[in-house]
Amino acid sequence: MHMSGARLLGAEYGRIIAFGGVICVAATAVALVLSAELVALGVSTTVVSLIGVAIVVATADRRWGRKLLEQDRKLSVALNHMHQGLCMFDSQARLVVCNERYLQMYGLSPEVVKPGCTLHDLLLHRKAAGVFNRDPDAYCADLRQQIASHKTSKRMIELRDGRVIELVNQPIAGGGWVATHDDITEQRRREKELAGTRHFLDLVIDNVPAAIVVKDAREFKYVLINRQGEALYGLPRERMIGKTTHELFPKAAEEFIAARDRQLVETKRPQVFSEYHFDTPHRGRIVTTSRRLPILDDRGEPQYLLAVIQDVTEQKQAEAKIAYLAHHDALTDLPNRVGFGEFFAVALDRAGASGGHVAVLCIDIDRFKEINDVFGHAIGDTLLGAVTRRLRTVAGDAFFARLDGDEFGLIISDNQLPTSAAKLADRLISAIAEEFVIEGRRLQINLSIGVALYPGDGTCPAALLANAEAALYRAKAGGCGSIRFFEAEMDERLRERRALAHDLRSALARGEFTLHYQPQAQIAGKIVGFEALVRWQHPVHGIIGPKVFIPLAEESGLILELGEWILREACREAASWPKPLRVAVNVSPVQFRHGDLVRIVQSALLDTKLAPARLDLEITESVLVDDAARAVSMLRRLKGLGVQIVMDDFGTGYSSLQNLQSFSFDKLKIDRSFISNLETNKQSATIVRAVIGLGRGLDLPIVAEGVETQAQLAFLAAEACDEVQGFLVGRPQPIDAYAGAVGRRPPRRRSAVN
Repeated sequence: MHMSGARLLGAEYGRIIAFGGVICVAATAVALVLSAELVALGVSTTVVSLIGVAIVVATADRRWGRKLLEQDRKLSVALNHMHQGLCMFDSQARLVVCNERYLQMYGLSPEVVKPGCTLHDLLLHRKAAGVFNRDPDAYCADLRQQIASHKTSKRMIELRDGRVIELVNQPIAGGGWVATHDDITEQRRREKELAGTRHFLDLVIDNVPAAIVVKDAREFKYVLINRQGEALYGLPRERMIGKTTHELFPKAAEEFIAARDRQLVETKRPQVFSEYHFDTPHRGRIVTTSRRLPILDDRGEPQYLLAVIQDVTEQKQAEAKIAYLAHHDALTDLPNRVGFGEFFAVALDRAGASGGHVAVLCIDIDRFKEINDVFGHAIGDTLLGAVTRRLRTVAGDAFFARLDGDEFGLIISDNQLPTSAAKLADRLISAIAEEFVIEGRRLQINLSIGVALYPGDGTCPAALLANAEAALYRAKAGGCGSIRFFEAEMDERLRERRALAHDLRSALARGEFTLHYQPQAQIAGKIVGFEALVRWQHPVHGIIGPKVFIPLAEESGLILELGEWILREACREAASWPKPLRVAVNVSPVQFRHGDLVRIVQSALLDTKLAPARLDLEITESVLVDDAARAVSMLRRLKGLGVQIVMDDFGTGYSSLQNLQSFSFDKLKIDRSFISNLETNKQSATIVRAVIGLGRGLDLPIVAEGVETQAQLAFLAAEACDEVQGFLVGRPQPIDAYAGAVGRRPPRRRSAVN
């Protein structure tokens, strides 16, 4: 305590009597028994009562001096043990008493802050100490006005050092007041931490990627909904909080949810629910999974119901889409090979159980690859869609699927087979007979169809489908628009083809390929070069021509490796010729599009030291169609190496003139199909004459392929064709057969041994 009891009896005696006497009698008994601890924790009115008691006792009888001093000591201890700073002012705003906590709290001097010090002086002292930042005069006026109106005031003081003080000014009888200063810095820190924690938890709950919903367990009203909950129901949480499911959802959904809530309250055990479909007010039907648990109170009774709900609508839609795509073709929306196989198996099981019959039709679009090569895949895809629509209409109730690329499959089950299968195949071919108009282009196509029947041609899906494909292969070999039913020998031919494809994979490593050379001559007969033609020396089947195995190599991708071998071997051979004749090498469209052709050609020329001008690369115009810009760029790079670029099979494609305009070729080769018909077909003669004239106008040498008769040679000579190639000039043979033509001595013949 800042003042002793004796000093109170002195100078302040009369002034204290004026406002303390009234309360002293009522508080005397309490003051005598109050402990210091209770006083320290009491409110300011209790402190005032104790001060009043001490004053009255002091004035009543000096014989109580000792008791008064003892009481004063207790009061001093109580005040100075308070965690609050305390000041008491009289009606003239003069300090009556303050405790040490107040002085310590603001770092004030007891020489300044002592009884009789005015509030104004005290504030000036605090301002000088840096713990008061207001105008003292204005503050005093405001405070005196509040005390006069008997109003308790409370305000927060934030000090420069970061402390926060709560100040309470409480009026007392007689016009004075008691001020308590409570350092609530730690409390505010905890409150901020708590608020921060609460905000953090709110953020976490609000951003959990699942709906979190809490209801009270008595009335089942919503008390908490996070952001995902709003998204789940399609309702703002403000409209849901305080309401029940009955007020928000359709009857069926409300009854289902209410039943779950009651079950949760009764069992008091967590519940898990999966894939529930229900209708929401604004999102329509959704699919959810949920985990629900009761939150129990101290008595073990449900107080809240917590539900964590996962909206799996999009997931289920995605799964359904994936399952659909796994069984359907994305381009045509038909069942794919997987879906076809599953349906086929079921159809055969049913037929086996009932003694029924099943037919499987394999359908292929003739020359579709050529359309893709010439017009590009975009046109090809559009054509496939148009073909699908026509075939689907004709197929009716038959199961219709896209098996691969331009191949389709049909499954029919009836007792009219094979007649019904033949009629359906005819209708399918007729449906495609009318030309298609795709992006302004008129396209005419045909179908080839192979048919296999259950149970005669097989009893399992794999065997029947393989036999239908064998029949299809035979149909394609028979010409466009053909239909073939499976026959036993077809299976053998299909197996042979597959065996060849298998042997082809290791043929290059075993050195089974060789090159034959066919001469190319000027129209007058002088040989100027050779075309390198690959042959396969099969260990069982003997010599196999390129028409048989090149398509297999292109399908398997082996053409890239085989094509590089052909190029290097032809360059090596030509570099060894004494005469500087040219050598021509065919480049597959697959090799051109997917291989690193420029690097390979450059490497072959460097390794073999063949002069680039002696190498002709023969390409078909299809390489210019799929990606014309890239193709022209590669052709220019090849030509930049010094080689010559020859357009092979000219006249058989769709856009020859346009291709001639896009790239400067070095030579044109007229396809053998036109030459072979020169003597019997006037149209062929007209086309050949026109091509030779075109070449003359463009200053392009023309090579005629397939020249086999003197009449053909005479026609070409009359039209001033530049070069010829064919059996009349020479057949494809090993280069030793043309040793003299290349400047070598003919190989010695071995004498017969008797």
